[in-house]
Order: sequence, then structure tokens, then C-alpha cells
Amino acid sequence: GPTRKMPLTASAMDFFQLFVPDNVLKNMVVQTNMYAKKYQERFGSDDAWIDVTLTEMKAFLGYMISTSIHHCESVLSIWSSGFYSNKSIALIMTQSRFEKILKYFHIVAFRSSQTTHGLYKIQPFLDSLQNGFDSAFKPSQAQVLHEPLIDEDPIFIATCTERELRKRKKRKFSLWVRQCSSTGFICQIYVHLKEGSGADGLDALKNKPQLHSMVAKSLCQNASGKNYIIFTGPSITSLNLFEEFEKQGIYCCGLLSARKSDCTGLPPSMLNNPETPQSRGQYRIRMKGNMSLICWYNKGHFRFLTNAYSPVQQGVIIKRKSGEIPCPLAVEAFAAHLSYICKYDDKYSK
Repeated sequence: GPTRKMPLTASAMDFFQLFVPDNVLKNMVVQTNMYAKKYQERFGSDDAWIDVTLTEMKAFLGYMISTSIHHCESVLSIWSSGFYSNKSIALIMTQSRFEKILKYFHIVAFRSSQTTHGLYKIQPFLDSLQNGFDSAFKPSQAQVLHEPLIDEDPIFIATCTERELRKRKKRKFSLWVRQCSSTGFICQIYVHLKEGSGADGLDALKNKPQLHSMVAKSLCQNASGKNYIIFTGPSITSLNLFEEFEKQGIYCCGLLSARKSDCTGLPPSMLNNPETPQSRGQYRIRMKGNMSLICWYNKGHFRFLTNAYSPVQQGVIIKRKSGEIPCPLAVEAFAAHLSYICKYDDKYSK
């Protein structure tokens, strides 16, 4: 749960500043004003520009965040007289002032000669968020590594023609998180650039299992020795990764796919479906040390790799129509913890 108790009078800004404190916002002010000055030295003065203040920067970010809560065609719709207008916040700042700040807004104004990371322009903001995640909340033992949904604004999609949608470029990044499965709180974030030849780019990786293994290690770099149980999807689940995590005091339970997972070191007999038909709830198990490979049948074969649960411990999956289906405890735990994340995604991606 939370590591500090906020007063009942705490505002949304007070909670926001647990993750983005004043020193980060003040740096945004400095960087934005610095960029505006250099821009005007190069391209001519802008008589309508006045250096932005800390109060204005907070208001500016508030406008940007508001569009994730109240979806609209454009943030500028706030000042319109149409359906998407928002008079309650439109009076805080004029539209022309907002557009001026948007024109010059920077978190990092200029690139240093030593900078090679593709995220350098937003890295201070990401670091601030991560520090806030680390200090503001103590997660439960059970956590999930996954790639949350980042959907296009449905209103934007609805107003686009097919030609405009085809021309629209795909996102050049993916966001991965380590998330507390009991509360939905994000413990760790990792932004992966899909293009580029740097250490963070796909060019440096040979295949997707290698990429996902790198992502998992980055997300769990602060989890060593805490006896966390990490649930993973097929793209991350692998014997080599789980064994490496076990040495660090991190235990895992992951869904396995012969097509999507790195199956190196796993017995082929467990990756192939048996020729004889099976009834729902039947399962096979192979063990190596603390690691168990489970093949469980429920209208299809599902495979799980785990060192967090004993394969002899029994669990149950409850279905509305078919009632209780027996299964190993690892299967029940995986279904329970991952279902929460699915509900979380459904709620917050809309």
C-alpha cells in the first residue's frame, strides 16, 4: 500500500507531485524558456512570447492530462464553443498562451555531445516518475510483467478517413511495466524504442525472445532479494530467464507457448499435444529442481512454467457454466492475478 498518508484536503496536484515534484517542473520551466530564447535567436523574435512561470507550467500540464480523462478531438477543443469545450478549466489560461507554451515546451532543450539514448528528451521526466513509483508505494508480493494497452483516441479514429488512417505512422515505441496485481499500481516502467541502432533499438537484438528477456531484466532490476512472484506472458516466459531470476530471489510463473516462447532447455515431449484425448482438468508435470513444467487441459492445452508454486498443490478454476475445473495451484494463481490486470487495462485504456 501507500508509504505515506495524504491529508483529506490533498488535491489532485498534491498526488501528481508525489511523482513529479517541483524541482522537475522548475527544470521544465528553465528548459522551455531556454529553448524559446535560442529558437528566437535563430528564427527571429516572437513579440507575443513571455517567459513561462512555474504556475503556468502546472496549468499547461493540467490541460494535457485532462485530455486523457475527457477525450476530445484536440486539446484546443477545451476553448471551443462545441460539444468538447470545458468551461471549468478554459478560464485558467487563454488558448493563445497555451499554444505559445506548447510551441516551445521542452523537458530537455538541447542534446549534449555524450547523449546517445533516443529518449534523452524525456528521460528526466521518466526518471522522476520511477523515483515516485519506488518511494510512494509498497507493492504486494505478486506482480505482473506486461505491455499495457495504448489505444488511439477513439474520437480521432472515428473522424479519420481510411486514407488518413493508412498514412498515419505506427508508434515507434512500446511501453512495458511491472505492475502490482493486487492494486494495479505500476512499480517499474520501461520504454522500448522500436527503431534505432543504439543499445535500446531493435537493431541490437537478434529476435523477439531476446528483446523480451532484456525488457524483463530491466523491469526487475530493483526486485532482487524481495521474494516477489512475477507472472509473465508467453513472450517473456523462458527457462533461462526464470533460472536467472531465481538466483536473484525472484520467483516466476509464466504461460508458455511453443510458438511465442523461448523453449530452449524444455523437454519436447511436453511441448507436443498427446495423441490420446484428455478430459478437462487433466494435466501432466515434468520437474527439474525447483522448476515445474505443467501441461493442463481445458478445451485446449495450456502450458505453464513455474518455480513459485509446488506442482502437487491443488487449485481450481471456477467457470460460470461448467463449474469447478481442477488444476495445479500455479494455474489458478496465474489466472487470478492476470485477470486483474486485464480488468485494469479495460478500465483505464478507454
